Amino acid sequence: MSDSRRASSDMSAWCSAVVLLSLILLLSVRENNASDSVRGSQFSEKPCEEIYIVGERETLHTIGDKCGDPFIVERNPHIHDPDDVFPGLVLRIVPFYFSRKVKHI
Repeated sequence: MSDSRRASSDMSAWCSAVVLLSLILLLSVRENNASDSVRGSQFSEKPCEEIYIVGERETLHTIGDKCGDPFIVERNPHIHDPDDVFPGLVLRIVPFYFSRKVKHI
């Protein structure tokens, strides 16, 4: 009889754990969807900040063109493969603008 009690208590503990984990996952997904997160594509009206979060369908080339930083890979040593860029990736951006000032003597 003690074996059946133990088995039922183990089963109820597992069910409780599964229900608790399901609730935690459900609440975390709802919070992520409700939050106003800033993505890279939302910066199109603003100049790029020093910290840039990659948005969907962005590549290092498009980000470099938009932000004026052709050396994104060199400034971000955590990028091992330039083709492996995904939404949410955090980049350090340093705009690199050419200034062509001609001095008249």
